[in-house]
Amino acid sequence: MKKTAAAKTKTQSFYDRIADVHTLALKLNGYRASVAKYLRSLELEIDENSLVLDAGSGSGIVTLGFQDAGFRPKKTITFDLSFNLLKISSEQFRKEKQIDAANVSPVQGNVLELPFADNAFDLVLTCGVLEYVPLDDGLREMSRVLKTGGRLVFIPVKPSFVGSVLELLYKFKIHPVKNVRKISQRYFNIVGNHEFPVTEPIGWSKTIFLLEKKQP
Repeated sequence: MKKTAAAKTKTQSFYDRIADVHTLALKLNGYRASVAKYLRSLELEIDENSLVLDAGSGSGIVTLGFQDAGFRPKKTITFDLSFNLLKISSEQFRKEKQIDAANVSPVQGNVLELPFADNAFDLVLTCGVLEYVPLDDGLREMSRVLKTGGRLVFIPVKPSFVGSVLELLYKFKIHPVKNVRKISQRYFNIVGNHEFPVTEPIGWSKTIFLLEKKQP
Protein backbone atom coordinates (compact mmCIF):
# COMPACT_ATOMS: atom_id res chain seq x y z
CA MET A 1 0.00 0.00 0.00
CA LYS A 2 2.82 2.41 0.88
CA LYS A 3 4.54 1.69 -2.44
CA THR A 4 1.33 2.35 -4.37
CA ALA A 5 0.71 5.62 -2.52
CA ALA A 6 4.30 6.74 -3.12
CA ALA A 7 4.04 5.97 -6.84
CA LYS A 8 0.77 7.90 -7.01
CA THR A 9 2.30 10.95 -5.33
CA LYS A 10 5.40 10.81 -7.57
CA THR A 11 3.31 10.60 -10.76
CA GLN A 12 1.01 13.39 -9.62
CA SER A 13 3.96 15.67 -8.82
CA PHE A 14 5.59 14.89 -12.17
CA TYR A 15 2.51 15.82 -14.19
CA ASP A 16 1.78 18.88 -12.07
CA ARG A 17 5.31 20.13 -12.91
CA ILE A 18 5.14 19.48 -16.66
CA ALA A 19 1.47 20.37 -17.19
CA ASP A 20 2.08 23.44 -19.37
CA VAL A 21 4.72 21.84 -21.60
CA HIS A 22 2.74 18.60 -21.91
CA THR A 23 -0.39 20.49 -22.94
CA LEU A 24 1.48 22.57 -25.53
CA ALA A 25 3.08 19.45 -27.05
CA LEU A 26 -0.30 17.78 -27.51
CA LYS A 27 -1.72 20.93 -29.13
CA LEU A 28 1.00 20.85 -31.77
CA ASN A 29 1.08 17.17 -32.71
CA GLY A 30 -2.35 16.70 -34.28
CA TYR A 31 -3.58 14.06 -31.82
CA ARG A 32 -6.85 15.92 -31.27
CA ALA A 33 -7.83 15.85 -34.96
CA SER A 34 -6.94 12.16 -35.24
CA VAL A 35 -9.04 11.26 -32.21
CA ALA A 36 -11.98 13.32 -33.50
CA LYS A 37 -11.82 11.66 -36.92
CA TYR A 38 -11.81 8.18 -35.38
CA LEU A 39 -14.64 8.89 -32.91
CA ARG A 40 -16.71 10.44 -35.69
CA SER A 41 -16.50 7.14 -37.59
CA LEU A 42 -18.07 5.20 -34.71
CA GLU A 43 -21.76 4.60 -34.16
CA LEU A 44 -21.68 5.54 -30.51
CA GLU A 45 -25.09 5.76 -28.87
CA ILE A 46 -24.43 9.04 -27.07
CA ASP A 47 -27.24 11.56 -26.57
CA GLU A 48 -28.39 14.30 -24.20
CA ASN A 49 -29.00 11.72 -21.46
CA SER A 50 -25.58 10.06 -21.63
CA LEU A 51 -22.83 10.22 -19.03
CA VAL A 52 -19.21 10.05 -20.25
CA LEU A 53 -15.95 9.62 -18.35
CA ASP A 54 -12.53 10.65 -19.67
CA ALA A 55 -10.38 8.58 -17.31
CA GLY A 56 -6.88 10.00 -17.07
CA SER A 57 -7.92 13.06 -19.06
CA GLY A 58 -4.59 14.87 -18.77
CA SER A 59 -4.55 17.93 -21.03
CA GLY A 60 -8.12 17.20 -22.15
CA ILE A 61 -7.07 16.24 -25.68
CA VAL A 62 -9.45 13.26 -25.88
CA THR A 63 -12.41 15.21 -24.52
CA LEU A 64 -11.65 17.96 -27.04
CA GLY A 65 -11.55 15.39 -29.85
CA PHE A 66 -14.78 13.84 -28.57
CA GLN A 67 -16.51 17.22 -28.62
CA ASP A 68 -15.03 18.05 -32.04
CA ALA A 69 -16.61 14.83 -33.30
CA GLY A 70 -20.00 16.33 -32.49
CA PHE A 71 -20.97 14.41 -29.35
CA ARG A 72 -22.92 16.35 -26.72
CA PRO A 73 -23.71 14.12 -23.74
CA LYS A 74 -25.53 15.25 -20.62
CA LYS A 75 -22.22 15.35 -18.73
CA THR A 76 -18.56 14.54 -19.35
CA ILE A 77 -16.32 13.98 -16.34
CA THR A 78 -12.63 14.72 -16.90
CA PHE A 79 -10.77 12.68 -14.31
CA ASP A 80 -7.06 12.94 -13.60
CA LEU A 81 -4.44 12.65 -10.87
CA SER A 82 -2.91 16.06 -11.68
CA PHE A 83 -4.61 19.17 -10.32
CA ASN A 84 -2.64 21.36 -12.72
CA LEU A 85 -3.67 19.42 -15.82
CA LEU A 86 -7.32 19.57 -14.75
CA LYS A 87 -7.03 23.33 -14.22
CA ILE A 88 -5.34 23.91 -17.59
CA SER A 89 -7.77 21.69 -19.50
CA SER A 90 -10.80 23.36 -17.86
CA GLU A 91 -9.47 26.75 -18.93
CA GLN A 92 -9.02 25.44 -22.48
CA PHE A 93 -12.60 24.12 -22.60
CA ARG A 94 -13.95 27.52 -21.55
CA LYS A 95 -11.91 29.34 -24.21
CA GLU A 96 -13.34 27.37 -27.12
CA LYS A 97 -16.86 28.37 -28.14
CA GLN A 98 -17.55 25.06 -29.90
CA ILE A 99 -16.87 23.10 -26.70
CA ASP A 100 -19.78 22.43 -24.34
CA ALA A 101 -17.70 23.53 -21.35
CA ALA A 102 -20.70 23.97 -19.05
CA ASN A 103 -21.29 20.22 -19.14
CA VAL A 104 -17.65 19.16 -18.64
CA SER A 105 -16.70 18.70 -14.97
CA PRO A 106 -13.19 18.01 -13.59
CA VAL A 107 -12.66 15.48 -10.82
CA GLN A 108 -9.25 14.72 -9.28
CA GLY A 109 -8.29 11.22 -8.23
CA ASN A 110 -6.74 7.83 -8.94
CA VAL A 111 -7.99 5.67 -11.84
CA LEU A 112 -7.69 2.58 -9.64
CA GLU A 113 -10.18 4.09 -7.19
CA LEU A 114 -12.78 5.82 -9.34
CA PRO A 115 -15.21 7.68 -7.02
CA PHE A 116 -18.27 6.71 -9.06
CA ALA A 117 -21.05 4.18 -8.66
CA ASP A 118 -21.17 0.86 -10.48
CA ASN A 119 -22.74 1.04 -13.96
CA ALA A 120 -22.67 4.85 -13.95
CA PHE A 121 -21.36 5.69 -17.43
CA ASP A 122 -22.48 5.06 -20.99
CA LEU A 123 -18.97 5.62 -22.37
CA VAL A 124 -15.45 5.72 -20.96
CA LEU A 125 -12.51 7.22 -22.85
CA THR A 126 -8.95 6.60 -21.69
CA CYS A 127 -5.58 7.51 -23.16
CA GLY A 128 -2.08 7.33 -21.70
CA VAL A 129 -2.99 6.42 -18.13
CA LEU A 130 -3.20 2.64 -17.86
CA GLU A 131 0.53 2.47 -18.62
CA TYR A 132 1.04 3.71 -15.05
CA VAL A 133 -0.97 0.97 -13.34
CA PRO A 134 -1.45 -2.81 -13.46
CA LEU A 135 -3.52 -3.29 -16.61
CA ASP A 136 -5.93 -5.79 -15.09
CA ASP A 137 -6.69 -3.49 -12.16
CA GLY A 138 -7.26 -0.49 -14.41
CA LEU A 139 -9.52 -2.27 -16.89
CA ARG A 140 -11.51 -3.94 -14.12
CA GLU A 141 -12.19 -0.57 -12.47
CA MET A 142 -13.26 1.01 -15.77
CA SER A 143 -15.52 -1.96 -16.43
CA ARG A 144 -17.08 -1.48 -12.98
CA VAL A 145 -18.24 2.07 -13.69
CA LEU A 146 -19.50 1.28 -17.21
CA LYS A 147 -23.04 0.16 -17.90
CA THR A 148 -23.40 -3.32 -19.36
CA GLY A 149 -23.00 -2.95 -23.11
CA GLY A 150 -21.28 0.41 -22.65
CA ARG A 151 -18.16 1.17 -24.66
CA LEU A 152 -14.58 1.81 -23.60
CA VAL A 153 -12.41 3.67 -26.10
CA PHE A 154 -8.94 2.59 -24.95
CA ILE A 155 -5.95 4.37 -26.57
CA PRO A 156 -2.81 2.61 -25.30
CA VAL A 157 0.79 3.40 -26.16
CA LYS A 158 1.99 0.69 -28.53
CA PRO A 159 5.51 -0.77 -28.74
CA SER A 160 7.42 1.39 -31.23
CA PHE A 161 10.48 3.61 -31.38
CA VAL A 162 8.40 6.68 -30.50
CA GLY A 163 6.58 4.71 -27.81
CA SER A 164 9.92 3.78 -26.25
CA VAL A 165 11.00 7.43 -26.21
CA LEU A 166 7.73 8.41 -24.53
CA GLU A 167 8.22 5.58 -22.04
CA LEU A 168 11.50 7.16 -20.94
CA LEU A 169 10.25 10.75 -20.96
CA TYR A 170 7.00 10.11 -19.11
CA LYS A 171 8.25 7.30 -16.87
CA PHE A 172 5.60 4.69 -17.64
CA LYS A 173 5.60 1.08 -18.86
CA ILE A 174 4.08 0.04 -22.19
CA HIS A 175 1.77 -2.98 -22.01
CA PRO A 176 2.45 -5.46 -24.85
CA VAL A 177 -0.45 -5.57 -27.33
CA LYS A 178 -0.98 -9.30 -26.69
CA ASN A 179 -1.48 -8.50 -22.99
CA VAL A 180 -3.93 -5.71 -23.85
CA ARG A 181 -5.97 -8.16 -25.91
CA LYS A 182 -5.84 -10.96 -23.32
CA ILE A 183 -6.70 -8.85 -20.28
CA SER A 184 -9.33 -6.76 -22.08
CA GLN A 185 -11.28 -9.93 -22.85
CA ARG A 186 -11.73 -10.69 -19.15
CA TYR A 187 -14.13 -7.75 -18.89
CA PHE A 188 -14.97 -6.69 -22.44
CA ASN A 189 -15.69 -7.89 -25.93
CA ILE A 190 -13.17 -6.44 -28.38
CA VAL A 191 -15.25 -4.64 -30.99
CA GLY A 192 -12.36 -3.16 -32.93
CA ASN A 193 -8.64 -2.38 -32.98
CA HIS A 194 -7.89 0.71 -35.08
CA GLU A 195 -4.43 1.56 -36.40
CA PHE A 196 -3.91 5.21 -37.27
CA PRO A 197 -2.28 5.95 -40.63
CA VAL A 198 1.47 6.61 -40.46
CA THR A 199 0.73 10.07 -41.88
CA GLU A 200 -0.86 10.97 -38.54
CA PRO A 201 1.66 11.51 -35.70
CA ILE A 202 -0.61 9.74 -33.20
CA GLY A 203 -0.09 6.58 -35.25
CA TRP A 204 3.61 6.56 -34.39
CA SER A 205 2.90 5.75 -30.75
CA LYS A 206 -0.78 4.91 -30.22
CA THR A 207 -3.41 2.44 -31.31
CA ILE A 208 -7.09 2.24 -30.32
CA PHE A 209 -9.12 -0.62 -28.90
CA LEU A 210 -12.89 -0.28 -28.95
CA LEU A 211 -14.24 -2.46 -26.15
CA GLU A 212 -17.78 -3.32 -25.05
CA LYS A 213 -18.56 -4.32 -21.46
CA LYS A 214 -19.66 -7.94 -21.20
CA GLN A 215 -22.91 -9.14 -19.71
CA PRO A 216 -22.44 -10.11 -16.02
